[in-house]
Amino acid sequence: MKPNTEDKKSEKGFLEEVRNKEQYMLNAREEEKRSEWRGFGVFGIIGWSVSAPTVFGAVLGMWLDKNYPQTFSWTLTLLIAGLFVGCAIAWQWVDKENKSMHEHKKNKDE
Repeated sequence: MKPNTEDKKSEKGFLEEVRNKEQYMLNAREEEKRSEWRGFGVFGIIGWSVSAPTVFGAVLGMWLDKNYPQTFSWTLTLLIAGLFVGCAIAWQWVDKENKSMHEHKKNKDE
């Protein structure tokens, strides 16, 4: 009994799926392992990149409030400005890491 063309197509699809999964597993084995400590380090960098400008802005604002009083609060203004700057820096770090991770994966696939 001859196998029909539909069986051949499903067999080819199955073999292609197995081939793709095998390649994925081989790539995963060859890929350099990133330790958990690297993840903690990235969280630390992000935390410092947000907190340092925020604290610096608050301290500078307190000094300005003491030496050059205004009708508005320098402390609150510079604290918020420092927070925005810190968030922008953190966003840059996360974007850079994301691009690096995807570029590394893309190079491995080629």
